[in-house]
Amino acid sequence: MSKITYRAATLDDLPILYAFEQGIVEAERPYNPTLKAGEINYYDLAAYVKDPNVEVLVAVLEEEIIASGYAKIKASRSIEVPEKHAYLGFMYVKPEHRRKGVNRILMQALLDWAKSKNLKEVRLDVYSENESAVQAYEKTGFRALLTEMRMKLD
Repeated sequence: MSKITYRAATLDDLPILYAFEQGIVEAERPYNPTLKAGEINYYDLAAYVKDPNVEVLVAVLEEEIIASGYAKIKASRSIEVPEKHAYLGFMYVKPEHRRKGVNRILMQALLDWAKSKNLKEVRLDVYSENESAVQAYEKTGFRALLTEMRMKLD
């Protein structure tokens, strides 16, 4: 297998990035029955690609984009320190390339970007029932802080 490279996403990458977004949505549907049916969008990917406070990266293997992720500078709540943090999202690896360390290396590149912006904390959201994702993030050093709970009223 050829070497995987990582680079900033461009507007030309949007078609594949939108396809990855739908892959994320479909993977998360079993964990969230409140998601609307059909195609939905979590992200404003075109705006993220252009925003200097967001680093959208893609992993490339032999000219094919095989993975994505972003780090976004966000303001923390006024009661929290630090004042700003990096938020990771849009983590996706094509199914045939999973379990090969692609996401781990991509995540490290995003963490390096956050450090280069002098951020001292990184956050992300993951469904607690998505055990494989939780384990992957824990291996990287993330720890659960808060669990959102819901109750449906009839």
